[in-house]
Amino acid sequence: MKAAQYNRYGGPEVIEIKNVQNPIPKKGQVLVEVHAASLNPFDYRLRLGYMKENIPLDFPFTIGGDYSGVVTDLGEDVSEFKIGDEIYGQALVLIGASGAIAEFTAANAENSALKPENVDFIQAASLPLVGSSVIQALEEHIKLKSGDKILIHGGAGGIGHIAVQLAKHLGAYVATTAGGDDIEFVKSFGADEAIDYKTQKFEELLHDFDAVFDTVGGETVERSFKVLRKGGVIVSMLGQPNPDLAKEQGITSIGQNTKITSERLKRLGELVDNGAIKPHVDKVFSLEKTKEAFEYLESGHPKGKVVVKIRA
Repeated sequence: MKAAQYNRYGGPEVIEIKNVQNPIPKKGQVLVEVHAASLNPFDYRLRLGYMKENIPLDFPFTIGGDYSGVVTDLGEDVSEFKIGDEIYGQALVLIGASGAIAEFTAANAENSALKPENVDFIQAASLPLVGSSVIQALEEHIKLKSGDKILIHGGAGGIGHIAVQLAKHLGAYVATTAGGDDIEFVKSFGADEAIDYKTQKFEELLHDFDAVFDTVGGETVERSFKVLRKGGVIVSMLGQPNPDLAKEQGITSIGQNTKITSERLKRLGELVDNGAIKPHVDKVFSLEKTKEAFEYLESGHPKGKVVVKIRA
């Protein structure tokens, strides 16, 4: 089979499409004929070596986590799926799977679920990490409820555009930051207030918010404390926001590491099938163009997700 791999740390130029042996599903795994896989910033941060001190890679490394496809074989002790099921989930090598950007992947059953019925394979592949991140942050950490006010940073991004939709579905008032070109895009997903981070200072415009969900990091996080009420919550995808400042201001500060589980994927599937969440795919590339897909992702700010289509 063909798989997208790299043999050393570096930029997109190190990515190669190789012929490799099909994976064999181990205990608790399913073999999946992959139809599509999506790219996440985590994928290129790994490749660039940003985490090699804490997460050293064994080369060659098959790229990707988010996938959708059809079950073709079952490993031992798998009862929740059958051959022919259309599923989606996480197949990252670092969790014991075999990598998503490949014609076949051995995926952990506990990190997979039946694909939502109302989306195709390309849309489904765009969802696992971003959707699970949003559910974990908004429903589990923040416990967002109707009438709450939330600021979502990066509303046009992969995680952000899903977060805006779930927050609106839960009945919250939603403010979000985005670049000027993306203002109408985030409003189309239901944002009540869209702030151009290039020309406006959100901390001067927003006050007494119940929650902040950050997907941007950097000085944006520190500034976000100014918009929160006492007792508010700030969740960041890029490390724990200043715990000393949080304690001083009576704010709960959470640095989130997303875990993609069957339960979260099932909840995500329900939200997609009832129309609460509609994923947006910015651009689709073929398996042979995986390098170009990463060049596109890393060179700018795609609206929503970038997907690699592996089967027609």
